[in-house]
Amino acid sequence: MSETMRPMEIAVFIIYLLFMLGIGFYFFVRDKSGGEKTYFLGGRKMGAWVAALSAGASDMSAWVLMGLPTSIYALGLGQVWIPVGLAIGYTISWLAEAPRLRRFSIVAGDSITVPQYLTNRFLAKSKILQIICAVVFLFAYTIYSASSIKACGTLFNTVIGMDATVAMYIAAIIIVGYTFLGGFSAVCWTDFFQGMLILGSMLIAPIFAGSMVELSAAAAMPAGYWNPFSDWRDIVSGLAWGLGYFGMPHIIIRYMSIRSQKELKKSAKIGIAWTYLILIFAAVIGIVGRMFLGYDDAVNNNSLVFIAMVRRIFPSLFSGVLLSAVLAASMSTADSQLLSASSAFASDVYKPVIRKNKAGEKEQIWVGRLVVLLVAVVALFVASNPNSGSIMDLVTNAWGVFGAAFGPAILLSLFWKRFNFKGAVAGIVTGAVVDIGWILLLSSTGVYELLPGFAAGMIAAVAVTLCTKEPSKEVQQLFEDAVQYKE
Repeated sequence: MSETMRPMEIAVFIIYLLFMLGIGFYFFVRDKSGGEKTYFLGGRKMGAWVAALSAGASDMSAWVLMGLPTSIYALGLGQVWIPVGLAIGYTISWLAEAPRLRRFSIVAGDSITVPQYLTNRFLAKSKILQIICAVVFLFAYTIYSASSIKACGTLFNTVIGMDATVAMYIAAIIIVGYTFLGGFSAVCWTDFFQGMLILGSMLIAPIFAGSMVELSAAAAMPAGYWNPFSDWRDIVSGLAWGLGYFGMPHIIIRYMSIRSQKELKKSAKIGIAWTYLILIFAAVIGIVGRMFLGYDDAVNNNSLVFIAMVRRIFPSLFSGVLLSAVLAASMSTADSQLLSASSAFASDVYKPVIRKNKAGEKEQIWVGRLVVLLVAVVALFVASNPNSGSIMDLVTNAWGVFGAAFGPAILLSLFWKRFNFKGAVAGIVTGAVVDIGWILLLSSTGVYELLPGFAAGMIAAVAVTLCTKEPSKEVQQLFEDAVQYKE
């Protein structure tokens, strides 16, 4: 039997995938009488551990096991500025943004989606902001979901020799299955288990590989590999990744779902600690993988450093469990993205604009389920296109669009009383346009598009706000009520 065919690994994958589907069926039966708040936000009943690991797992997709370690594996320590930037941004997001966003979303009409919150925050009658947000969501989440589906295809193709496209379809069916059935609660609980699996795998693999590396391997590395300061663009672009957290809808929606401010504080500690460990060991996997495996074009081109390392060290039963972490990372992000896209369309476009608030909760939930299916199908076509780019490329582009579009508007809505509706619209549109324009026209500069996009969105939001009427007394009072809100 060839190296690519290990029956025990296949058995572990099948058991794992069935377990994920089982969670979806459980919540489908438990919550079948619940409404849109239950399906799209879990009824604001998430506990600290589930919310923290769900936020982390929905953030750390397969790129943290495949794309990021392989970048460090191939290019050296200049790439470690990405995890440094992410660690800083995630910490600030949990400590400064999360407490206010949870309070503000409750006071602002008990909002259950990010676009709904931004509209209710300004007591706006216009639905233009919700429509713009939904368009950005559908575009960016399709790209983001494609990266996760592509990672599943790469895993199955590498491990069991299955055609990558067929593997992508199977993975998409499983992800859509439990998201379609169980909604937000199923997504959070699958993310919780997947978050623990990801962490365990990332701790174990590099420790075993490191114990097998000879000291001479470090000295044999290429010149400049160990220098993190070799290129200022690596530093600036890496740190800019942290800006993405302030506007990442599928992550910050977790802040809104936590049952209390007390639980949120506990959740912040858990989430930050988990993420720090994940980011540190992602870098360690890349470094140890380079010394353990040596440089290989196939490993680099297909983002296989973690997979190759695990399969070389462990017997099939154990490698199957560890490699399930790649599935976990892929699925825990894709499910959150699909649900965020569907909630944005169903709650922010279909219900208020298309149906003029005539749609019942059951109808709205089924529309959301159909959007989950539609986005997954389009993402499959993107992922299966050989010209779509690497897993890291897809994540980089989607992360940049979200951070540039929503980060400035959300931060200003939480911390600036004078901020108004027109400023929010200007910030979101400008951030998204500049980010995409930079990708198309100026990517050769080597500067990550999120940085200029975020800066342009912030400048536009502030400038338009100052050039237009200040918000009404009612909107300013809502701001005060949210700041002082106590449970």
